[in-house]
Amino acid sequence: MMAGYRIPTLVPEPDGGATSGAANRTQHPRPGPVSAQPSDRTAFESAIRGLEAEIANAGAHLTIDSAARQAYSRQIKLMADELRLQAGQGALTWREAAEKANDARNTVMNVIRQRSTPVGRAYAEYLKKEGKTLNQMIALKTKALFGEAANFNHLTAAQQNQVYAEVVSSAAKSRSSVNAQMNRLSRAGRGLVFLSIGLSVYTVATADDKMAAAAREGAVTGAGIGGGIAGGALAGLACGPGAPVCVTVGAFVGGALAAFGVDYFW
Repeated sequence: MMAGYRIPTLVPEPDGGATSGAANRTQHPRPGPVSAQPSDRTAFESAIRGLEAEIANAGAHLTIDSAARQAYSRQIKLMADELRLQAGQGALTWREAAEKANDARNTVMNVIRQRSTPVGRAYAEYLKKEGKTLNQMIALKTKALFGEAANFNHLTAAQQNQVYAEVVSSAAKSRSSVNAQMNRLSRAGRGLVFLSIGLSVYTVATADDKMAAAAREGAVTGAGIGGGIAGGALAGLACGPGAPVCVTVGAFVGGALAAFGVDYFW
């Protein structure tokens, strides 16, 4: 053996072979960032669809209840104007007009409440549990016109007709502060609906299978709205009338559960 000559060290390979230590020192790439797992992406997309459904749920509630309030204001005004005209022409006495106006107002109020969402109905019942009777209205208007000590039975016929006319006029009025608030909520509701639609359109546009994505978006959003109505109704039964906070919570919980349920089993 020649002086100064060194035999390379052999390193066994897994398959039984051998390579030199220098040859075995292979450079391995450094691990890069771990990409998001498919389950994480699925959970994220499900959360987004749930958010879209809740936005649509809130927008639908506000839009429906605002439309119901506008219908109520419109109908009671038309009714009172017609009765006032008939009483002025002598087709009805002022007492008859007052009776019809008060009954019609309470009937319209109850019908509109049935067509409102559970949240809207609970809020309306919170403001006014039920309509006033004719005698209650007569007592209120008598005091408003002739003072706290006035007695309707001691008034002259002309004064009594004046009270009846005020009852008819009152039946044509809805609370202005509530009307203004519902108008603002109506605009907010339409904005939420448009936002939900925009999010759904974007989701469908960026999906690989657009037909399946569109069907899923529609199903989840519809379930969110339907679940919100059902959840509010159940909360109304549990909490009783005139509990808007409880019913609102029930509506949002019901909407969320329905939306996530449909999305999970899709």
